[in-house]
Amino acid sequence: MFRLENIRYKGILHIDDLEISAGMVTCLTGESGAGKTSLLRLLNRMDEPDSGSIFYQEQLLDSLNPIELRRKVSMLSQTSFTLPGTIEENLQAGLEMTEREMKEEAELLKALETVQLQKSLPDNAENLSGGEKQRLALARLLLLKPEVYLLDEPTAALDEETELKVMSRFLEQVKGDKGTVIMITHSKQLAEICAQKTIILKKAKVGEY
Repeated sequence: MFRLENIRYKGILHIDDLEISAGMVTCLTGESGAGKTSLLRLLNRMDEPDSGSIFYQEQLLDSLNPIELRRKVSMLSQTSFTLPGTIEENLQAGLEMTEREMKEEAELLKALETVQLQKSLPDNAENLSGGEKQRLALARLLLLKPEVYLLDEPTAALDEETELKVMSRFLEQVKGDKGTVIMITHSKQLAEICAQKTIILKKAKVGEY
C-alpha cells in the first residue's frame, strides 16, 4: 500500500526502504523524537519529505491531490479536538467537513458503542473527560470509513483495561470494513496484542519485525 524509498526528513527520519501493507494493523513504536508522528504526517502529505519518494497504491504521493488523499488516508492527532455542541453534532462534523452524507441515529450510536462511549447523542461534548474525548474522536473517524487510519497515540488518556477494550472493538470494525491501520503507541501491551506488524523507529533509523 505504502512504499517509502530514500526518505530524508529534517534530520529526524532516514528511511532507505520501507513497505506498509494494506489490510493490516501496523504499530509504530520507538523513543521520543524518533519521528513517529513525522512519519504519519508524511503519509497523508501534512508534511513533505526533504528528499526521496513515497508511493500510495503505486502512485507517487506528491502527484495526488492532498485533500482527496486525506479523505482516503485520515489522521487522528494525539490531541483530540472537540467542537462546541452535542455529541451528535461532533460526530456529524467530520462528515460535513468532508462533504459526505450525514449518518442516521442508529449508525451514530453504533460508532459510540464500538468505542465504548456510553453517552447520549444530545449530551454536551465539552463536558467529556479527556479519555471520553479521545473515544469521541475515534468514533468520528470511524464514521468516515477512510481506506487508511493514521492514529497518533489514540488511547493515551485511557487506562490499560479500557484501552484494550476500545481498540479491540475499534480494530475489529476497521478490519470488517477492510481498512488499514497505522498506529503510534507507547503501550507495549497494545502493540503485542493488536499489531500484525511493528515498525521500530530510532533517531534516523528504522527497523521492523
